[in-house]
Amino acid sequence: MSTQGGTKAIIAAMSANLGIAIAKFIAWGVSGSSSMLGEAVHSLADTGNQILLLRGGAVSRKKADAQHPFGYGRERYVYAFVVSIILFSIGGVFSLYEGINKLGHPHPLENAWLPVAVLVISMVLESFSLRTAVKESNHTRGKDSWFAFIRHSKAPELPVVLLEDVAALTGLVFAFVGVVLTILTGNGIFDAIGTIAIGVLLVLVAIVLAIETKSLLVGEGASAADVDDIRDAINAEPEVESLIHMKTLYLGPEELMVAAKIAFASRMKLADVATAINAIEARVRAAVPIARVIYIEPDVYVAPGEGNPATDTIVIKAAD
Repeated sequence: MSTQGGTKAIIAAMSANLGIAIAKFIAWGVSGSSSMLGEAVHSLADTGNQILLLRGGAVSRKKADAQHPFGYGRERYVYAFVVSIILFSIGGVFSLYEGINKLGHPHPLENAWLPVAVLVISMVLESFSLRTAVKESNHTRGKDSWFAFIRHSKAPELPVVLLEDVAALTGLVFAFVGVVLTILTGNGIFDAIGTIAIGVLLVLVAIVLAIETKSLLVGEGASAADVDDIRDAINAEPEVESLIHMKTLYLGPEELMVAAKIAFASRMKLADVATAINAIEARVRAAVPIARVIYIEPDVYVAPGEGNPATDTIVIKAAD
């Protein structure tokens, strides 16, 4: 995912949510609709979330230093995780509280036309925001399904914005149904039920975001396709006898670390090994450009059980 594409989607979502939040608070103040209050808090939380995502992107671009020798790329994961917590605590829990409270004290709406108008306009604005997120996501999604894209994306911004926009549109539908049923029946319980539905939705989305971003925070390796490309690039070097083992780790959405133990012929001179390692690094970066940090440990391959504990491990793929 390009950082520029993610930033464009975030700014579009933030602009829409800020305007929508203001309109919803006004509609709540005039009508007294709990669904409108829940949606207003939801939009306000989303606005704050987008600010956090922008901040995470800015911090992640800081240069590496002595305390953080691998840079600050994972800051984007940290801020995305905080977003899931805010969505859960502020958006979801507040909506649940307000809806349950309204169930005990239902009342008809005043000036009901205003929340209906605001909800319809909000749906239009949120649709434009979702359209931007979908358009930017399609640049990197490839042939993956939307579920696979959200599940496996290493850049958190677009999946977060996509889920927030989908949740926002679904929440608007819940609020619209609750408000309309309250207007038609004069029973405020439908408004309360709509608010509770919004809260449940936000809690579920927050849980999904938390699970996905937690996995990235803990540390994920390269995809199976990238592992195959890296392995093939290493074994394509004529001087490589075998790839003994290899590990990968995402240092950030666009930076992958590769560490590999590689067997060379015992007769090779040190200078020739160094030249081969440089060639391997170039091959790996050409095959997987985000593999920016590469550590190669040269070794002499000895079959497992033949007395070299350092190489008593499974050979990933031997060179032909």
